[in-house]
Amino acid sequence: MLEAAGDPQQTIAELQRQLDECRTKLATRDSEFGERIEHQSATIDVLRAMSASAGDPQPVFDLIVRRARDLCNTPNAGLYEFDGEQVHLRSWVRAEAYGTPDTVEAYERLFPMVPTRGSIMCRAILDRHIIHVRDMATEPGVSAAVRNLGHKSQISLPLLRDGAAIGAVTLASGEVGGFADSQVALLQTFAEQAVIAITSAETYRELQARTRDLEESLVYQTATSDVLNVISRSTADVQPVLDMMVETAVRLCGADTGNIAIREGEVYRFVASSYSAADPEFWAKLRQRTIVPGRDSVTGRTALEGRVVHVDDLATDPDYAVPENVAAGRRTGLGVPLLREGAVLGTINLSRNRMQPFSERQIELVRTFADQAVIAMENARLLSELQARTRDLEESLEYQTATSDVLNVISRSTADVQPVLDTVVETAVRLCGADSGSIAIREGEAYRYVSMSTSAADPEFWAALRQRTIVPGRSSVAARVLLEGDLVQVADIRADPDFALPESVMAGLRTILGVPLLREGAVLGSINLNRKRVEPFTERQIELVVEPQ
Repeated sequence: MLEAAGDPQQTIAELQRQLDECRTKLATRDSEFGERIEHQSATIDVLRAMSASAGDPQPVFDLIVRRARDLCNTPNAGLYEFDGEQVHLRSWVRAEAYGTPDTVEAYERLFPMVPTRGSIMCRAILDRHIIHVRDMATEPGVSAAVRNLGHKSQISLPLLRDGAAIGAVTLASGEVGGFADSQVALLQTFAEQAVIAITSAETYRELQARTRDLEESLVYQTATSDVLNVISRSTADVQPVLDMMVETAVRLCGADTGNIAIREGEVYRFVASSYSAADPEFWAKLRQRTIVPGRDSVTGRTALEGRVVHVDDLATDPDYAVPENVAAGRRTGLGVPLLREGAVLGTINLSRNRMQPFSERQIELVRTFADQAVIAMENARLLSELQARTRDLEESLEYQTATSDVLNVISRSTADVQPVLDTVVETAVRLCGADSGSIAIREGEAYRYVSMSTSAADPEFWAALRQRTIVPGRSSVAARVLLEGDLVQVADIRADPDFALPESVMAGLRTILGVPLLREGAVLGSINLNRKRVEPFTERQIELVVEPQ
């Protein structure tokens, strides 16, 4: 309080002093408040950048160094990341006045670098606390590459996560004296935000990778389930399984082409491909090609070694010798064997028109397909064997029944052989899948037809045929049987140079079987079966015709 009495001039001067002091305090308070507002605004901007770039911390790094340099009014700022072994320069802004192009280039060439004491930034990482150098000229141990940048003072703050340093943020000034406490506090906030950005990005990427793995696993499981469904529906026919398998493998493994080769004896043939529909002419040619186990192709190498064959670059493989594939742009090849008890039954082959190795997950998927292909093939084989065995049993039962029926006719027709002959020829035609049949019996030196399966359907022709005599010779199958006293089968009478019965050719007969009726080596006649198609009679059918005699 001013005293009531005194010199007026002194009173006015004191009032002016107090006023100036209040103005100074108010200006300082306004400046500090404004600085605090700017710092808070900057940290909010960084948080916004972080939320907008969850999987990539780089935009956050760039914003931190720009705002740190601008708010602290310094020429240079940088942010570095430490992976546990090397330091990486992630973001750096600098004034052109500091450092020559050569010194800047020399500094940038240091990264990535193993932390050393010659770098103030590296010291903060190694010591895990703030390193504040107020006069670089008097600081010992600084490397030439750092000193040549021309900074007068520098501060580096470590980026700490769970006590471990994962990087640093750095400011450099062109003035001696260092940085104010408020600037250090701002940098500490930026350092904490950089750690959050790095952690968030890592978490986001891990989540994305885990999501991709789960999606990929689901796709792979669905694909294998679909293949199993096809296997369950195609127990007797493996082709739909192989076709679906190669198409699915190409699609899920990012291949350009794929095929499956199956063993046939000592060689392998392609039985399914992803391009069969797109290029049917090439596929028709490829199906005729045989693959011999060897090192000149991925298929041959897989068959030879009985293991997965993965060629990163076919163009540089010294043993690969399929020039048309190289010319077509094939670069990376994969072959997976189909194994049953160690034996190679076939191969699944994938190729890419780019040099990009297949991943372990993709190779494992193809292995699964290979196992499923073996299951499908084994199921088809077992079912085929079961069906064949069932057919054999049914055929044997039918043949035994037919033989029994003939014997029953014989037992009832002791005085008349005609019913027996008619039953024999009708039964033989039916069970052997013939179109017609006949029986000729010896009468003296010649033979005559005594029974025919089509006699009721064409009585006029049968009447004429009964009058015909057959003598041993080569002109017909029946004559040949009588001549040779042995079974005769002509697969195609049109291609037989000795066959000379034009009416048989005109009737459309193609395959003819003749079986002699023998008694003590003497030919009593013959049973003849005819087909209007080229299809030789089987051993089982021939046995059926022979046995009832």
